[in-house]
Amino acid sequence: MNQDKKLSDKFYDVLKHEGVVSIVSWGIEPHLVNTWNSFVVVTEDERLLIPAYGFRKTEKNVNVNNKIKLAIGSKNVPGYKDYPGTGFIVEGTARYIESGEEYDMMKQRFDFLKRVFEVTVEKAKQML
Repeated sequence: MNQDKKLSDKFYDVLKHEGVVSIVSWGIEPHLVNTWNSFVVVTEDERLLIPAYGFRKTEKNVNVNNKIKLAIGSKNVPGYKDYPGTGFIVEGTARYIESGEEYDMMKQRFDFLKRVFEVTVEKAKQML
């Protein structure tokens, strides 16, 4: 893996298979929200773009504390020692995008979104 890359090939393999993405935020109060692997778009610079229809409590938390954690996994991608499935814990910072080129691209793919939840990845650790 390239030294500058934060996301491994295995991470990208996980995104190719459906699974639940859990997003934890804390600021006003701890909150957990979910989405799907197929909704996560990775930019060239390895930011994660996620369509947000709701995510209102997450947004309130991010406005106070923009640190977030995500759990992303799939049972269809072998983990360490051929474990039946693997997952990642992603840590980073978040913000919301409400206009612009990336918003337009995401709106075209996911017409239900109201905003785009952007995650700047600080680290992504394989857990299984």
